[in-house]
Amino acid sequence: MQKTFVLWFVAILIPGLMFGQTVTPIFYKGAIKEKRISLQKNLVQQTIIKGLSMPLGEVTEDYWIDAFGAMELLRYQSPWTDGRVHLAFDSIAGRSPYFQRSLMELAYANYDERLSDKVTRLMNSTTELKTYAMCVEFLLRNNPKRLPLIKEDEVKRRLVKNQKDEAIAHELFRRLKTSGNSPRPSLEDILDPEFLKNHRVLFSFQRKDRNYPGIALVRDSTGRFVTEVGGQVIAVAQLARSISNLPGYLTNGNTPQGIFRMYGLDTSKSNFIGPTSNIQLTMPFETSLKHFMADTTITDTTWTEKWYKKLLTGNLKKYPAFYESFYAGQAGRTEIIAHGTTVDPEFYKSQPYYPQTPTMGCLCTIETWSEADGKRLYSDQERLVAALLKTGGVHGYCVVVELDAEERPVTLQDVLPWIKKMNQ
Repeated sequence: MQKTFVLWFVAILIPGLMFGQTVTPIFYKGAIKEKRISLQKNLVQQTIIKGLSMPLGEVTEDYWIDAFGAMELLRYQSPWTDGRVHLAFDSIAGRSPYFQRSLMELAYANYDERLSDKVTRLMNSTTELKTYAMCVEFLLRNNPKRLPLIKEDEVKRRLVKNQKDEAIAHELFRRLKTSGNSPRPSLEDILDPEFLKNHRVLFSFQRKDRNYPGIALVRDSTGRFVTEVGGQVIAVAQLARSISNLPGYLTNGNTPQGIFRMYGLDTSKSNFIGPTSNIQLTMPFETSLKHFMADTTITDTTWTEKWYKKLLTGNLKKYPAFYESFYAGQAGRTEIIAHGTTVDPEFYKSQPYYPQTPTMGCLCTIETWSEADGKRLYSDQERLVAALLKTGGVHGYCVVVELDAEERPVTLQDVLPWIKKMNQ
């Protein structure tokens, strides 16, 4: 199976939608063939080529950053743009931290070990921990032999300046110590009825390699998984890969593992977002303890790992990867939600996640739209929202977890035996 890339598109559903029942037709005019062709042409000609043609300096950095984003969105490369990327690296020491991180995000998303020398020089010169972490992650994935012996205490002393840096350092060195291979909880632990008992839960089961889509299932507040007519558990394909494919603790990285607070539906005002309901999620530090813990009696206003751990049961407390959402929130990540897509999947036809679409780090489902009039033809997002509404509301928790490192999409059969066992 393959998937696509979604940079800006989020979905919304009209209240009252049920399985297969749409009150009124839903349209996204941007899906019309001529408009999609025009958008792609404009991104290439006006954003990428025009932006990178400008002399690189303080006043033109934003044009180059926009071009980097468009190149990620389209997975665009050419000999000429490769040359401009090398030029940007050659003068990166004099660029702003935001420019440096934008260039590193593009490098991680679109390039390989051939940039190792340039990335190593930036890693050795930067005074920003997030930039340093992005460089280390690039080498860890593409050329681990180039990584020097990194002294954790020395790096922290030199680069950690605030609470966000502390969270980034925590996750970076956890990954370095395990080479990105942290132990994973068992399905028995994840599906334990005592875990988030009496809460509605949206489970998103993923692979370690986010190029392979996962699935989303809904458990009601009584502990039963939502089923269709006939008793089949509803499972919706869901992608947790970002366009950059960076680790989840970094901005615009993949959806972090762990617990998110789920608190209703919303619609986006962005012209780039499709008209299907999105599921609102929030992480620790992004919201108050009282809201996240669903406990109005809490008076404490200071987030700690100890508070987050109160939501975990049994063996789940022992798995470092289950704390990713906590540290991603502490590191400053926000606005990770679950949505559909209006992005043209044909941008990513050669990718293993097609016809799914990556995002900026959200959970994304498949939607298809008519190229003739923009009418929505199919929506997994609508199915997912309807499953949640069937439980009586869209308030509770979302749990994102990687099952294993198998190189294939997650299917219902991967988890169904455990669901049946827990529901006995």
